[in-house]
Amino acid sequence: MARVIIDAGHGGSDGGAVYNGRLEKDDNLRIALAVGELLEQNGLDVDFTRVTDVYDSPTEKARIANQSGADFFVSFHRNSSPTPNQYSGVETLVYDESGIKQTLAENINAGLANAGFANLGVEARPNLAVLRRTNMPAVLVEVGFINNDRDNALFDDNFTQITWEIANAIAKTLTGQELPMNDEFPGSGSTDAPTGTPSGTEDADGGERYKVQVGLFRNYQNASTQAYGLQNLGFPVEIAVNGPFFAVWVGDTDSLTEAIALEQQLQQLGYDTLLVTT
Repeated sequence: MARVIIDAGHGGSDGGAVYNGRLEKDDNLRIALAVGELLEQNGLDVDFTRVTDVYDSPTEKARIANQSGADFFVSFHRNSSPTPNQYSGVETLVYDESGIKQTLAENINAGLANAGFANLGVEARPNLAVLRRTNMPAVLVEVGFINNDRDNALFDDNFTQITWEIANAIAKTLTGQELPMNDEFPGSGSTDAPTGTPSGTEDADGGERYKVQVGLFRNYQNASTQAYGLQNLGFPVEIAVNGPFFAVWVGDTDSLTEAIALEQQLQQLGYDTLLVTT
């Protein structure tokens, strides 16, 4: 039977990243336990490096994993950045970009994109002990930025779908079988637009929201650089997933007149603009 060992990053005296009183170690443990439970309910054997608020070094966690005889090692973390709300999205780290661990990482990222996160891709990080010292294929999942308010809202509000998407990615990579669909959300393969993408749909009260798009990028870092510059000018900015691209949006209003005025202001500053509705 397929076996997975799940690691909740940090713990005990090591709180990990902190934002407005929110501790990374707590989010990591919450998602690790939930994903593990889903996998167990669907026939996979699951071990954990920790199930309570205790600390073990990364090297010790790798030793625990190696003794477990697991087929996969999955470690959960939350990302952080120097400035709050500077970056947004999920990425998965691997020792090197090859083999089934790369497939697992890509499947997890794709699932989390279904849940509304920007997909920042897979990155090789051979210096991390839990990736370097584990004997089995290993991934480290950064489930959004803990100092990004939108990512935290997604983490809390879409938690059921997030855990299902991760568990489903693990199951289909390891066994070739997907988990039963959860009725509470669209799920993997949904054709619904991710949260925040241009769709032209109306709000619940029947009115449209207007935003000004000032950039559309394939590379997240380029979108983030432009967003940061606009924030420094005092504009309210967000980065949204738009198919394979990252859209930079400014403003959020139900007034078409206000949106047009904002668009003209941005054009005067030299930005190419597009008025979008959400």
